[in-house]
Amino acid sequence: MSLSRIQSLRLAAVLEDCTDQLDVLGHTLTVQISRERGAAVARERARLKKLRRDCQYISQQVSELHLELEEKQSFSSLLQAVEEQEQKKKAENQTREAKEELQQRKETLQRQQEEVQQKSEKLQAKYHCVEELKDQIKEQSSQLACMQKMAEKKIERQLQQTSQDEKLLEEQLELLHEQLREETRLHEESEKILQNRHEELQQQLQQWQQLTKQMLQEKEQRLNSVCCRRTVNLDKLMEMRRQFREMEQVVVEDREEQEKLRQQQEEVRAATKLQAWWRGCMVRRGLGSFKKAEEDKKGKKKKKEGKKKKKK
Repeated sequence: MSLSRIQSLRLAAVLEDCTDQLDVLGHTLTVQISRERGAAVARERARLKKLRRDCQYISQQVSELHLELEEKQSFSSLLQAVEEQEQKKKAENQTREAKEELQQRKETLQRQQEEVQQKSEKLQAKYHCVEELKDQIKEQSSQLACMQKMAEKKIERQLQQTSQDEKLLEEQLELLHEQLREETRLHEESEKILQNRHEELQQQLQQWQQLTKQMLQEKEQRLNSVCCRRTVNLDKLMEMRRQFREMEQVVVEDREEQEKLRQQQEEVRAATKLQAWWRGCMVRRGLGSFKKAEEDKKGKKKKKEGKKKKKK
């Protein structure tokens, strides 16, 4: 978009004043940053540095716009800077969204890993319970052995003391043997049950371990696929940016050519109008080559008037 020479000069003067004010503001910010010291004012210093960078960037853009207004009488560089800033903001938003999505996926994977770890801890606790049950069985068997020895000693003492109670003792002995057999049978059955339970728990532990390995492999594959898709998307984005820059350059060149053609046409029209005006002025005032023709016309008029007077 082009402006007239007067408008461009006015804008250039305003922009020059703006650059001076921005330079003064940047100098004051640097002085204030140098004065700020200590750990408590770190945030304030960061804010002042950001303001100084913004002032420098705006001053640079204003100076470029000033040069363009003086040379080309247009402000296409300002529009281009605005478009570049919008593109940067869009790119930053896209990268921020991609990072947030990756962080969420990472957190879900960590939660799943913690759940798997909790399940493995539960299985380990069950395994400890089985070991405790085994220890209890061993203690019971030792107690049964002690009880059997005590019963045998008691029977021997009773046999030595009285022979009359021999039958009674034999019956008691048989009862004790039966109890012992029953206890041994119960002990064997309980041992088999506990062994079967231990085997089942071992199988469950192996199954849970296989499931955890499969889940971890699946999550790794998903993570790899996500990384691959991210690289592909980044490549596409770079290609689209390159194409956009090429198209933008073509559009700018086309606009410059159209502007040059329009200026040439306006100059030709102005020149023709100026020539026509100058010819009209010369004809009306009788200047240059048009003076002789006017004198000839005046001489002819005088001759005609003289002839008319003679006739009268």
